[in-house]
Amino acid sequence: QVQLVESGGGLVQAGDSLRLSCAASGRTISTSTMGWFRQAPGKEREFVAAFSRNGVATYYADSVKGRFTISRDDGKNTVHLQMNSLKPDDTAVYYCARRSPWMTSYSSSGAYEYWGLGTQVTVTA
Repeated sequence: QVQLVESGGGLVQAGDSLRLSCAASGRTISTSTMGWFRQAPGKEREFVAAFSRNGVATYYADSVKGRFTISRDDGKNTVHLQMNSLKPDDTAVYYCARRSPWMTSYSSSGAYEYWGLGTQVTVTA
């Protein structure tokens, strides 16, 4: 079965940077669309970024565009999320996910089949 493990979260101040990593078991990243979602306390899970399986396109939520960058390291079966200029509103648990090959949406959580347990990101003012 597929297993995803996130790491790299932490407590930082506004304006700081963090780099999240998602390690996948097996050979699951190179042939799959990978995405990042986040969920703040008391709020719905929201889309953050995605990397297409063919490696030619990336997608970002408007709230993080220009600040976050998603990338993929196929040799290590790892996907990353570089987060710069962090804001308190970015505080959330961040989840790595693998999309189902039968789905076409990048931003819908329902399109993703496998999820990690999440890593906490806290940004203070």
